[in-house]
Amino acid sequence: MWTKQKRKSIKGRLVVPVLATAFLSYFGFHAYNGAYGIYSKEQLQAQTVVLNKQLADLTEQRESLERQVLQLRDGSIDKDILDEQARRALNLSHADEVTIIVDRGKKTN
Repeated sequence: MWTKQKRKSIKGRLVVPVLATAFLSYFGFHAYNGAYGIYSKEQLQAQTVVLNKQLADLTEQRESLERQVLQLRDGSIDKDILDEQARRALNLSHADEVTIIVDRGKKTN
């Protein structure tokens, strides 16, 4: 008795490798370019550096302002600082003082 053997087509042998390659390519692409991928991680680290620098600058500015406020508190007011800030804010001077106006745009020797 003769039996006919069915020969497997090449299409059947390529289905699994093609699907596996497509599957791995999809996840590989998104592992690098996705929202939580390697490229996004590098961008987040760069943004973290910039924001930490801004935080340090703002912290320094806040500490400076807190020192100025501490000097102006009741009971410990430094009269020179109070006088200087009042003159600057109100643009006032005493009658016996000489005012020198300096143009900051031009440098003088």
